[in-house]
Amino acid sequence: MTTSSEPQDAQDAQDAAGPRLSKRQINRALIGVMTGLLLSALDQTVVSTALPSIVSDVGGLDNLAWVITAYLLTSMASTPVWGKVSDQFGRRIVFIVATSIFIVGSAMCGIAQEITQLIAARAVQGLGAGALYALALSVIADVVPVRERSRYQGMVAGVFGIATLAGPLIGGGLVDAIGWRWIFLINVPLGLLSLLVTASALRIPMERRSHTVDYLGATLVIAATTPLLLYLSWAGGERGWTDPLSLGLVAASVVLTLALVVVERRAAEPVVPMALFRLRLFSLGSVYSLIAGLGLFTGVVFLPVYFQAVKGMSAFVAGLAVVPTMIGVGFGSIYAGNRMSATGRFRIFPLLGAALLAVTLLPLGFIDADTPSWLIILLGLVFGVGAGFALQPIITAVQGVVDPADIGTATAAVSFFQRLGSAFGVALLGAVLNSRFAALLNDASGSGGAAPDEKSLGSVESIQNLAQPQRDLVVGAYGEALATVFLTVVPFAVLALLLSLLMPEVPPAGVTEDDGLAKQPVAGEEQR
Repeated sequence: MTTSSEPQDAQDAQDAAGPRLSKRQINRALIGVMTGLLLSALDQTVVSTALPSIVSDVGGLDNLAWVITAYLLTSMASTPVWGKVSDQFGRRIVFIVATSIFIVGSAMCGIAQEITQLIAARAVQGLGAGALYALALSVIADVVPVRERSRYQGMVAGVFGIATLAGPLIGGGLVDAIGWRWIFLINVPLGLLSLLVTASALRIPMERRSHTVDYLGATLVIAATTPLLLYLSWAGGERGWTDPLSLGLVAASVVLTLALVVVERRAAEPVVPMALFRLRLFSLGSVYSLIAGLGLFTGVVFLPVYFQAVKGMSAFVAGLAVVPTMIGVGFGSIYAGNRMSATGRFRIFPLLGAALLAVTLLPLGFIDADTPSWLIILLGLVFGVGAGFALQPIITAVQGVVDPADIGTATAAVSFFQRLGSAFGVALLGAVLNSRFAALLNDASGSGGAAPDEKSLGSVESIQNLAQPQRDLVVGAYGEALATVFLTVVPFAVLALLLSLLMPEVPPAGVTEDDGLAKQPVAGEEQR
């Protein structure tokens, strides 16, 4: 991979020659890819408020968490593969294939008759979804002049963040109105619309290159990740954190990760080129993105759960309660993109993002059943702004320090770590919630509280249907357990803050002293 400033010079010359597509074609292409992005982001969380209805219809309460985890796992593991393939074959054909897989997976989810079928269908759906976020950002890098990228990518990150957080609201509304199956079936017509618009508009000239798809590397990505996710899912529930089988899963994940590194170092065209990790911004930004993904899903998954299980809100009303969080994400993403385009500086936003996440998660770590809802909603708004600041700037900055031929790969790699953090967050924090909730119920029973067994509390409805005084005991325990979840993420937010301080300040490509900005090092110099 080129490490000099020559790729930057080539990119500047390309931009000086003008866009390869007309303004109308660019807008149509972006509308298409952002529609696909919208669908993939929604489907990360749209099932969260539908889970009680799903389990009552298809059963499988013990495996229900995998309805979310299967989607996150395949979308996360396939993201770097799609990025590499799009660099080799072109964005248009890869977008068509990925969107088609997503549509087929959505239809399979909608007609699933039992929990195993639904989990398998969600895995197929996630396989297609893994391409859509990385491709949206890569398409922007292909068709939008570099001086405008931060603004457009801020919009994309805003769409992604808002859609992710809107999932519980939309899912609750669809379940109440027409049933849980339509949270998947509605993707079919919308996905076809996105496919038609994008396929007709996204015609980017490209030079065909010889290619070698790293199938072994892609397989090892999934193989190395799955045991760790199983450990996080099981250790907090059926098994202890130090159970021999649990520790065996951790050991298997470590061994497979080392094997992945060895394979990727030797692969002709690796899924994630190890050379990227020589760039300080990429290495630090990848770890930061992993933590940001974990932090974002804390709000996405557990704020709606708090409003439903502790405050007794319906699924739809709980979704409305997180609307301010969505607004915060959209504002933070778009504002960060606009300011990056105007000033040429990015590092302030991941720094502020991590700081805002920390200062909101800390008070959330002390909430209980009596905490006013307005305070939770206000904290959610500030949390959303922090998440918006953390989501987008890293990708734009990384794109400025890699060879243009590696933009798709680098973009997909950063997205991979963000999704990896989301998958780990769901598994880890779910285990923390279950462990703490079970311990609190045992304490209540031991003190004469006659609390029910946590295994009998399989849904929000089961909690709300309890008679007094059991309901107060369970709601209080659930509120305190959720507080522990939020508090668990605080150290991660602090770590992200420290990482942001270590990141080099890299301006968007094309920013010069003529723009009235202080001259910054360009790609290839010591900031890498």
